[in-house]
Amino acid sequence: MVSVAEMRKQNVIVTEELALSRVMAAGGDSAFLGGIVFNCKIASQLEILNSGWLDSLRASSPTRVKAAGTAISSSFAARQDQEYENWVMQHPSALRNFGDIVAGSKGKRIVMFLDYDGTLSPIVDDPDRAFMSDAMREAVRNVARHFPTAIVSGRRRDKVYNFVQLRELYYAGSHGMDIKGPSKGTKRTRSKNKALFFQPASQFLPVIHEVYEKLVEKTSSIPGSRIENNTFTLSVHFRCIDEKKWSSLTEQVGSVLLDYPQLMLTVGRKVLEVRPTIKWDKGKALEFLLESLGFANCSNVFPVYIGDDNTDEDAFRVLHEREQGVGILVSKVQKKTTASFSLRDPTEVMEFLHRLVE
Repeated sequence: MVSVAEMRKQNVIVTEELALSRVMAAGGDSAFLGGIVFNCKIASQLEILNSGWLDSLRASSPTRVKAAGTAISSSFAARQDQEYENWVMQHPSALRNFGDIVAGSKGKRIVMFLDYDGTLSPIVDDPDRAFMSDAMREAVRNVARHFPTAIVSGRRRDKVYNFVQLRELYYAGSHGMDIKGPSKGTKRTRSKNKALFFQPASQFLPVIHEVYEKLVEKTSSIPGSRIENNTFTLSVHFRCIDEKKWSSLTEQVGSVLLDYPQLMLTVGRKVLEVRPTIKWDKGKALEFLLESLGFANCSNVFPVYIGDDNTDEDAFRVLHEREQGVGILVSKVQKKTTASFSLRDPTEVMEFLHRLVE
């Protein structure tokens, strides 16, 4: 396996050959990412539409309840609050237990990893309008002044950069398949890199583009459908699609992917994700960035990863297995997670970042 040290000898930019030697899967008909797997190679129309698959969509994308009337709304809110309090006993609030997190990081170097949608910005119906507030941007900027900071997103790297607009950060787009670091060095890392550039799935670009065009055409008849090209992955958004049409959407997507065994399908929050079948995810991206920053095999590093989606579970699992740092899930509802702590929404994320800087 090629180490980051060896990569640095090749002018920092990681070549496609090195990327392939590092992350290509050993073969097989299925892959695991983000907690839910879709086996494109042997799938059939019937498997796509089975109740388990649709149940996965519903579990990953809870429907917002709109109560009619103040009394019902108040009752619902109270029930939601009680459910959250019960759940947070198992996944403590990162704000309420902030002192414990700080104590755990004592004498160690904090490295920040942040998801974007649902973490730094609210979830919105139009993905192109998921803007972060100026206050959140300033909070992230302040964090980056003290700790190496990376944005790890399913979004295309240049798109998430346009949302965040902070040059001093590391950006990992397409679930970590497109990583780029700031060209200017920093004193807060052990790395002497002047730049970082890594694209482990570059050989999949032609097929991703081909499937994108087919999906756009195939799903055009479904009102509210939207296909987002994230360069190395594709996002099939169904946030604006009637739930009765979800089975039709999965059928259309599955019918396209049956011809592409080199791709797989996973589920996120109101989104289906089409990805290359390589052993690479947000957890692998976290490990790669830690190594690139000079913190490989360090006992005095304290990674903090904050995210809200199924895909962030890959990073939470890495931290759990390393027994280093903390994973923080952003969620108001009960979810199965490997994260150690929780925050309710981007507002609490911003408060956590402020307190960390203070």
